[in-house]
Amino acid sequence: MWFDLFVFVASVVAGAVAAVAGFGIGSLLTPALGLAVDTKVAVAAVSIPHLLGTALRFWLLKDAVDRRVLWRFGLASAAGGLTGALLHGRLGSPWLAVVFGCLLIFVAISEATGFSMRMQFHGPMAWAAGALSGLLGGLVGNQGGIRSAALLGFDVPKRTFVATATAVGLIVDAARMPVYLATVGDKMLAIWPLVLVAIAGVVVGTLYGGRALARIPESRFRPLVAALLAFLGVAMVVQGLD
Repeated sequence: MWFDLFVFVASVVAGAVAAVAGFGIGSLLTPALGLAVDTKVAVAAVSIPHLLGTALRFWLLKDAVDRRVLWRFGLASAAGGLTGALLHGRLGSPWLAVVFGCLLIFVAISEATGFSMRMQFHGPMAWAAGALSGLLGGLVGNQGGIRSAALLGFDVPKRTFVATATAVGLIVDAARMPVYLATVGDKMLAIWPLVLVAIAGVVVGTLYGGRALARIPESRFRPLVAALLAFLGVAMVVQGLD
């Protein structure tokens, strides 16, 4: 009972954060479920509320997707993420989590100092940034954070930022779901009550976060995303060194 309540609260927070920053469901909810089940099962189980929350967020923001960024950066990011996910079992390493975390912290500092505004991605750089960020995210198993970090390299409004990150995430979710169902579907079914609790929490959080996004001034959006990336980066470094 108490653990169900914990998962629900964590899911609400994860859904709200993702609705504001374009990432957060996997980052926050996977460790929560990981307290009760194996990490691989937790990752697979979280993919269900992640997919539904991402789909809901996309529906709410679909008019704001920047199709140029999606086709140049997004598809490359999705391809890199799927490649990294397939290589995760062979090349995954705690030190990659440290590198991942340090990169997120660097992006956060660059945004705080204004350095990131001089590092805008155009042309082939957009494809390269998408592929590399997706590959690293897939190897580490945390794609949303690094995807949002790379998207800071594009000068887009807050709704476009979140909408485009969400569209990319939806592509990745749709591609990876059949793999999870085929490999650990029986173990996911065994914890279906927790999955339902997580789905309910993510939906509530997504709806609340969507309203919060509308109230955030444009001038404060990028610093907020940078702060969340810094928090995630520190968490990844600690996890990698543990």
